[in-house]
Amino acid sequence: MNIRIFVTGGTFDKEYNELTGELFFKETHLPEMLTRSRSTLEVTVRTLMMIDSLNMSEEDRELIAHQCRAAEEDRIVITHGTDTMTITAEVLAKKVPDKTIVLTGAMIPYKFGSSDGFFNLGAALAFAQCLPKGVYVTMNGRYFHAGHVRKNKQTGQFEEII
Repeated sequence: MNIRIFVTGGTFDKEYNELTGELFFKETHLPEMLTRSRSTLEVTVRTLMMIDSLNMSEEDRELIAHQCRAAEEDRIVITHGTDTMTITAEVLAKKVPDKTIVLTGAMIPYKFGSSDGFFNLGAALAFAQCLPKGVYVTMNGRYFHAGHVRKNKQTGQFEEII
């Protein structure tokens, strides 16, 4: 089973500039994470963009949908910023109904060492293998159906909405 991983940026891939105190993008950490996890899955990683999800446009979401439709694989993981991940999930649910797509991200950058990104990536890869066709968001070991999830900014966790 092959899995396609699309990288879009978000906190997952941010770096920290010790001189300015700013977060920035350099390159994705996905290959390093897959190597460190000793994953034996057959995956193809492709970077679509490296942006903060708050800066993501409708055109960016259309590009993600287009790439999902064009991918040979029917199981896809997307790393994404957590602030608008649920919006992208809803767009994909409408535009790519025939694949299993799992979006995930991190509240703390991977390079900080205490990131939840490593765990979330593992969960996303596992869910992508076993969930039926549809679009999902996975964070903190749970998965949620697109359109039925929100980020609770007070708790920093994702929760189901009915």
